[in-house]
Amino acid sequence: MTAWVLGVIGGSGVYDIAGLESPRWRTIESPFGAPSDQVLTGSLSGAMGEVRLVFLPRHGRGHRLPPTNVNARANIDALKRTGCTDVISLSAVGSLREALAPGDFVIVDQFIDRTFAREKSFFGPGLAAHVSMAHPVCPRLSALAADAARAAGARVIEGGCYIAMEGPQFSTQAESALYRSWGCDVIGMTNMPEAKLAREAELPYASVAMVTDYDCWHDEFAHVDVASILAILAANADKARSLVRLLAESLPKTRKPSPIDTCLDGALITSPDARDPAMIEKLSAVAGRALNGVRA
Repeated sequence: MTAWVLGVIGGSGVYDIAGLESPRWRTIESPFGAPSDQVLTGSLSGAMGEVRLVFLPRHGRGHRLPPTNVNARANIDALKRTGCTDVISLSAVGSLREALAPGDFVIVDQFIDRTFAREKSFFGPGLAAHVSMAHPVCPRLSALAADAARAAGARVIEGGCYIAMEGPQFSTQAESALYRSWGCDVIGMTNMPEAKLAREAELPYASVAMVTDYDCWHDEFAHVDVASILAILAANADKARSLVRLLAESLPKTRKPSPIDTCLDGALITSPDARDPAMIEKLSAVAGRALNGVRA
């Protein structure tokens, strides 16, 4: 049993968390480069006591970084270094389904990764690993996030497939139609490779996808543009901040172990005597437990 340390990655429109006790912006250095911004640390009072929280704005304060330039490796490494036990992602998405309207919150449970210009793994030459992504989100954290979103006043849909595109341009109509034919439910630009990296770092991950538009497939609605998105973003962001507070309040006093906490135990494939010492040092935060043979 351990205490919860909740990592929150804020997407478009969510650049800070109000109401934190003892808030402090901190610079975290990562061997994978610079994170998107400093992290905001503090605590929220829950029914079972205080919950430590670490917030990171995915695009940086002021939205400085386009999706391709978000250093997801450094972001996840920074959250791991600050002691996070679980990570919740908040992100804006387009809807690929009539039933998923702007303003809805979708608790994603599957992904299709169509990004191509990003570093997708912490591992590489000198230390290889293969984690399972069959079930890419944590069901426990996802269920808690769904309950908190409802309490915050959002219409919540549990389950959905998120297709991650490279961007920064929005889809063509042909692409939007293709993704619908694949069975995708929402489209965004940021949850991949973020979810893969969270898994490699043994961090249970949940994705709250906040719908802002119908992409460009829906002939009865204007095609997606930034101006129309911003109005929905503002309303979604207020609910997202409430969601974080309500989620913290709902967490059990002690955190039971998750299978994700030890997923590297069966994933490291490079034999110990062939591992690159420089890679071992670089992976000290994300994979230190497994590399040191520590049992969770």
